[in-house]
Amino acid sequence: MSTQSIGLPDELHEYLLSVSLREPEVMQRLREETAEHPRSNMQIAPEQGQFLQFLVQLIGARRTIEVGVFTGYSALAVASVLPPTGTLVACDVSEEYTTVARRYWEEAGVADRIDLRIAPAEETLRLLRPGGVIALDNVFRSGRVADPDVEDESVRAIQRLNEKIHDDERVDLSMLPLADGVTLAMKR
Repeated sequence: MSTQSIGLPDELHEYLLSVSLREPEVMQRLREETAEHPRSNMQIAPEQGQFLQFLVQLIGARRTIEVGVFTGYSALAVASVLPPTGTLVACDVSEEYTTVARRYWEEAGVADRIDLRIAPAEETLRLLRPGGVIALDNVFRSGRVADPDVEDESVRAIQRLNEKIHDDERVDLSMLPLADGVTLAMKR
């Protein structure tokens, strides 16, 4: 997984960040702390966090769900643009990782908008309303989804998921080359 948009030369990525990214200092510090973590590759790119913020504001989301919180960067991004009565249900199975998240959520003043549930997401997930949007990340699996001979089962699972979404007439979709690939699917 990539912590920046894959396929961009470093100088273009730096340019993109210099003229686009408006990352609050608390989010930057969380991202930098997470970069020191042994599993830092699970961290989303800052431009992806900003895109999620834009998307939440664009669709006027009031209730959101996140599956896989890690250290809380994307949850912080989303919660920071929710209306004061908005809610993010954050699903994760790790108390260890989410301890970092909670610290930054408190500091940023958004902890009251985040309902953290330490349990398998299948115990928490809800139905999506018509017009609701799902954003799936890591749909490129570091570019390996394009390899038809891949042996990695996690890559094969993403290939099957991408094909299933493509063939599902109940949703409109768009796959974006942002970070490690983001698919937006809107329920018709």
